[in-house]
Amino acid sequence: MPKLSVFPKCYMDALCVTKTMSLFEWIELASTLGVDGVEMYPGFFESFEPEYLRRVKQHLDRFGLEAPMMCASPDFTQTDPAVRQAEVEREKHMIAVTAGLGGRFCRVLSGQRREEVSRADGVRWTVECITALLGTAAEHGVVLNIENHYKDGYWRYPEFAQRLDVFLEIIGQIQSRWFGVNFDPSNAIVAGDDPLVVLAAVKDRVVSMHASDRYLISGTIEDLRSQDGSVGYAKNLSHGVIGKGLNDYDAIFRTLRERRFEGWISIEDGENGMDELRESVRFLRGKIAEHF
Repeated sequence: MPKLSVFPKCYMDALCVTKTMSLFEWIELASTLGVDGVEMYPGFFESFEPEYLRRVKQHLDRFGLEAPMMCASPDFTQTDPAVRQAEVEREKHMIAVTAGLGGRFCRVLSGQRREEVSRADGVRWTVECITALLGTAAEHGVVLNIENHYKDGYWRYPEFAQRLDVFLEIIGQIQSRWFGVNFDPSNAIVAGDDPLVVLAAVKDRVVSMHASDRYLISGTIEDLRSQDGSVGYAKNLSHGVIGKGLNDYDAIFRTLRERRFEGWISIEDGENGMDELRESVRFLRGKIAEHF
């Protein structure tokens, strides 16, 4: 059966910006949710020194949690080749950190959708950079999982490969056992796509999943486009309790079951606190039991 991990939307700034919460405190909180693991993000870490990482691993073990995935956000659409190479090297480091914590997956992305970057260049650079990472992934036994993404919370521009046709053009050029898809149904909605259509297009390559339900506080999906170029998520977009939004989780899980999915499902919820996260855990536990 799939396992559940959790990603702390409610504590992102506390963990990454103000540093008013430590990774150790978050691990302890997460252990009260009834999940199997916590999804990591580079900004959660105080350092990547071996001694610090050893302490993180010990803390995970102490509370009976795994760290299955690193939610890294490499930006491969940088126009400067030296900067792209620096992104590749940084991602290699994240792969090694993932493996050191016992993880199986390290996220890759395309990069930001900068106006000056053509589709052809963005696709080529992304494929080149991910291909350059495959040897490191194989060495560490870590699968790179590219997400149908909206936007990293600390990026200025949305994902270059947000549109399904661009996403498929990229993944179609990379064939490796060390590369797969992290499916996020809510990101499909934000992109203006039907999540079930997106899943049907990538179902044979899905190795992990983000479970979320997003909703618009105001306006329409089209209004999101007017906010491109501002740091962070659009202000009229919010995560909600899973099962209370637009996603059809019965249909999603039926498709995943048919493909014999056994990967991790990581919960992206909790912008309004731990109680909502607990609701999402209960909903997903029930659906996993029902379908798998």
